[in-house]
Amino acid sequence: MPKLIVCGRGGCGKSTLVTLLAKALGERERVLVVDTDESNLGLCKMLGQEPPEMSLMVSLGGKPVVREKLLASMSQENGEKVGFFREDLSLEDLPPACVSWDGSVGNLRIGKIEHSMEGCACPMGSITRSLLKELKVNKNDWVIADTEAGIEHFGRGVLEGVDAILMVVDPSYESILLAEKAKGLAEEAHKKFFVVLNKVDEATEPTLRQELTDRKIEVGGVINHSLDISRANLVGNTLDVNMQRESVDELVDKIIGLCR
Repeated sequence: MPKLIVCGRGGCGKSTLVTLLAKALGERERVLVVDTDESNLGLCKMLGQEPPEMSLMVSLGGKPVVREKLLASMSQENGEKVGFFREDLSLEDLPPACVSWDGSVGNLRIGKIEHSMEGCACPMGSITRSLLKELKVNKNDWVIADTEAGIEHFGRGVLEGVDAILMVVDPSYESILLAEKAKGLAEEAHKKFFVVLNKVDEATEPTLRQELTDRKIEVGGVINHSLDISRANLVGNTLDVNMQRESVDELVDKIIGLCR
């Protein structure tokens, strides 16, 4: 079923929303969370899971091997983009060491920056693009990709294999501008797109809604500012969907209606 990417500016609450969505959807169906952010180290803590034994990039031979394959593909005359997985890849085909499961919610890491001067994150982006494109999910399965800050993954073609793009918008003008840009890129790629307001209150929500409405951007849900979530994220505690139960359930229903 649906494959989603969650994007937004740094600090807007992408990983928080991914966690809450995964936990809520996991009460109904099976969910794979794909951690595509090479810098984010806290998603496993939010989910309440141990990190997988290894990243997907390590299972493919590590960054040098992946980089070499990318360079080889660039030298081909047809310019065909490199793929790392077979076309009918399923969740069951993923290396067990690369996925940490807790009940119906799994967590997979694409790769992390491990050493100083090791080079750019392009290999991680290529693996992510290939995985999301080739991975086929069953009727009761979901894939939610937590992305790095900004919109670089749009340029990398990561959204090619997804069904919808969910953008997290917090009360900042940078988030508004980024949402406007992302909406245009999503339309160019013919992908469903909507935003979720995060960390808003009675003072900020009306203004944020108006700014987005003026730009013809659909608001698909709202997560209010929560001291419980802020405290949990501060000390690395697991997030509980009951911290925002009503809002998250409404958002899940919205996503299901949009993607099915």
